Amino acid sequence: MYRQFQEQTKGNYTYSGSVVLLDMKQGDVTGDGIMDFVYLYGRKNVETEIFADLITLVIRDGRSNQISAINLQNNSGYNAKLFLGDFSKDNILDILVSIESGGSGGYGIFYIYSFRNNIPRLLFDFEKYNNSYTFKVDYENLYKVSVGSPSLDVVFTLDISYKGYEYLSLLYDENGKLKQPVKGEVLAAGALYPIITNSKSMSYDLLIFQRIIGISNSDTLGYVENLLTWNGAQFISARLAAAILGTKLFSATNVEI
Repeated sequence: MYRQFQEQTKGNYTYSGSVVLLDMKQGDVTGDGIMDFVYLYGRKNVETEIFADLITLVIRDGRSNQISAINLQNNSGYNAKLFLGDFSKDNILDILVSIESGGSGGYGIFYIYSFRNNIPRLLFDFEKYNNSYTFKVDYENLYKVSVGSPSLDVVFTLDISYKGYEYLSLLYDENGKLKQPVKGEVLAAGALYPIITNSKSMSYDLLIFQRIIGISNSDTLGYVENLLTWNGAQFISARLAAAILGTKLFSATNVEI
């Protein structure tokens, strides 16, 4: 995963082919009090396109100018970007890498690394997260949908009566009973946002969204929201909730006052 990145020309990195700089941030990620330089490089067929593969995280130590690189396990996608913030609550900036996977699912690729004392440590891996936070989605009688996880010992109940006759009549009879078993799905993490929940510490927590879908990928029922915080060894859930989409307060398009 980690190797020394040796090629350097006048402060810039030498790559073969069409490898370009995707993003760059400055901040003290080693903890020595000196500003470091953090880069994301990737290969593009056309420099102006937003898709890149072979995406690599590169760190240049501000004190020694030593170059280090971290090869990401999932290293291709769209709109790759960096964010520096203290996630591990040690008053040293950590490195968040975010990449959009593309496609209709809207999945995200997310890694958080600590580089304290020039030693890379993976703090957050989106694949491990997705494997830990899985849910079952089942339609219930009377226009309800349950979103549950036995392993997490949690269940949410969504009211879908707002969906309208055309949608509901496909699934329910006139008494609100399901015509047959229907399942939905909670997709993998699609968005991850660094947020500060304690202004005194100025460290960041993570707010992660997973989309809840019904009978098709375009049928969004809501989102699983998960607030993660660092406990000294790993990220744990501080608040797990289901958020539903709002509906129009008035059904009529024109309201006279």
